[in-house]
Amino acid sequence: MKLRRIGREGPQVFPLGLGCMGMSEFYGSTRESESVAVIHRALDLGVNLLDTADMYGIGENERLVGRAVADRRDRVVLATKFGVVRAGNPEGRGINGSPEYVRTACDASLSRLGVDHIDLYYLHRRDPQVPIEETVGAMAELVRAGKVRWLGLSEVSAQTLRRACSVHPISALQSEFSLFSRGIEESVLPAARELGTSLVAYAPISRGLLGGALPPSDELAADDFRRVAPRFIGENAERNARLVAEVKVIADRAELSPAQLALAWLLAQGEDIVPIPGTKRLRYLEENVAAAGVELPVEALTALESAVPPGAVHGERYPDMSHIDG
Repeated sequence: MKLRRIGREGPQVFPLGLGCMGMSEFYGSTRESESVAVIHRALDLGVNLLDTADMYGIGENERLVGRAVADRRDRVVLATKFGVVRAGNPEGRGINGSPEYVRTACDASLSRLGVDHIDLYYLHRRDPQVPIEETVGAMAELVRAGKVRWLGLSEVSAQTLRRACSVHPISALQSEFSLFSRGIEESVLPAARELGTSLVAYAPISRGLLGGALPPSDELAADDFRRVAPRFIGENAERNARLVAEVKVIADRAELSPAQLALAWLLAQGEDIVPIPGTKRLRYLEENVAAAGVELPVEALTALESAVPPGAVHGERYPDMSHIDG
């Protein structure tokens, strides 16, 4: 399998990474033994980019990932994020990009992960109260100190990315990107390519929506984020289900699952794109990884563009989009 490079001088990774967020919260019940088995199986299959954040499970996700890779650290490109502050409150959300917090958050993540360095360290959300140059300047100090190897940003505009890169190279931009989320194509993705910043695409299966097998939102677990996500409820859900049905027809024709088709489409958008589908189930992990070996024919790509053109999906990605930069 041909590896993909994160940034111009960053690490080489398998074409797909593993998002670990759902192993701790947001998508119903979790079981650590099963999550650890998924991480170990991912590494055995060649997946080496693991993605977590300090706010997932209010630190518990980092601890879980740290325990899972403790005896195989040299096989992992370990990515985590900071900047979203929950302060022990599961419902609370604050954003802190101050230089002081950058240093404090990094040390706390290193401790929870049980490692001496983080490979890829992201600002999870831009703090509108702090110039991005100050935040990235403090992150660059972590690189010089050997605590971090490469820097990333998440959900920022093209303008913010350009300003950040004037301070220090940004190896990765993590944004939601999928057949159902294409907002970055207009300005953000072109800027990233100009600057040598790779795109790490989260929610590449649109939080399971493109998998084609989700129950109605009111049948999801009480703590499942999708119960209140606009795309999954009401008339939006009905309209989006019709789009998913069209995707499934194309997937059947290609002898793929809808999720595999969605991942193969994303991988075909450029070798500077690394999707990080999240799962806590071995079955879905193996299904996703198989998509890395799929080369879609032109007819399938054309059919997908026709079935799901940009802007076709109904509903915002989050109930509150105010934390998205740009």
